[in-house]
Amino acid sequence: MWLRRILENKDQFFQDHTNSPARQRDLADVTVAIVYFDGLEDLRHCLACLSSQTLGPRRILVVDNSAAGLTPTDVAEGIDILRSGANLGFAAGNNLALRETKTEFFATLNADAFPEPEWIEEMLNEARRHPEAAAFGGLQRVDEQPELADGIGDHYHFSGLAWRGGYLCEVADLELMPRRIFSPCGAAAFFRKADLMAIGGFDEDFFCYCEDLDAGFRLWLAGRECRFVPTAVVRHRGAGSTGDSHSDFAVYHGHRNLVWVYLKNMPGIFLWLFLPVHLLLNLQMVHAVSQRGQGDVIRQAKKDALSAIARIWDKRLAIQSRRKASLLQIWRVLDKSLPPEPWRRSLLRIKEQIRRRLVGGESASHL
Repeated sequence: MWLRRILENKDQFFQDHTNSPARQRDLADVTVAIVYFDGLEDLRHCLACLSSQTLGPRRILVVDNSAAGLTPTDVAEGIDILRSGANLGFAAGNNLALRETKTEFFATLNADAFPEPEWIEEMLNEARRHPEAAAFGGLQRVDEQPELADGIGDHYHFSGLAWRGGYLCEVADLELMPRRIFSPCGAAAFFRKADLMAIGGFDEDFFCYCEDLDAGFRLWLAGRECRFVPTAVVRHRGAGSTGDSHSDFAVYHGHRNLVWVYLKNMPGIFLWLFLPVHLLLNLQMVHAVSQRGQGDVIRQAKKDALSAIARIWDKRLAIQSRRKASLLQIWRVLDKSLPPEPWRRSLLRIKEQIRRRLVGGESASHL
């Protein structure tokens, strides 16, 4: 009897059950922003991963920085496209989305970052556990080699050197515990919208590279925290729109912006105390990059960084006047390792290369 009634009214039956709350995907009070320049297949894969979240975002905004322009058929139904009209870069593109955001949380996601199903839910859980934190970053795995880490949060050294923690290390060898970090990587970051708005969003002068580091620094100065969420996992292909990390584009923006991060944000006595170390660091980087044949690029980056010092100093005065964190609090989140981790890794690689050459030479001598 019940089966006959269902068959007679099957259309209404399936409509009622499909639209029932039990069948609808739960939505989190989150807006996800994806700044798009190129790589349509990556974008579609990213959007597919978002559609599979255990807690879906309330809204997905794709900021279209591309020259050709996206069409509604390029993305899934329900995805909002914000047309920038030009390539605004990562910082201004995300600010455009931030101004359109009505949700409590705002997440940035690169088109070549592919979140696992629990990514939003795990970020949201950590945010609920830690109301003192304003920004969150998860475990990033290398998409092509997921046994390797693409990053576990950004480090910032008192010299002004910055790096992604755990980069290209075996994930199995890393200590994956929730903890404070200096800043999340903007490729897959989660923010309280109110806190990000309170510090003015991302610095649009940066265009791209280090704008996430700069935002993290300003959040710490404002008395807020950044945290690592190891259970929130993305697979990141990396440099999907900007090319290789050693491209002229990446070298120019990365090295120009590192100077600005330091000058804008390093508080009080730390700025002057560590300035000689910062200058030596920049000289070392100019030399190292020049050895790769990109001397003109990095020299132009440093020149342009200093030519804007009046504008950057005005920003510094505004940021430092609103600082709530003590010098001790900032000191605790700065990396103080000597030598810094990237240099230590470089030294280990050089030692390994020398060892292999010596072993190779000894083998050849016995032939």
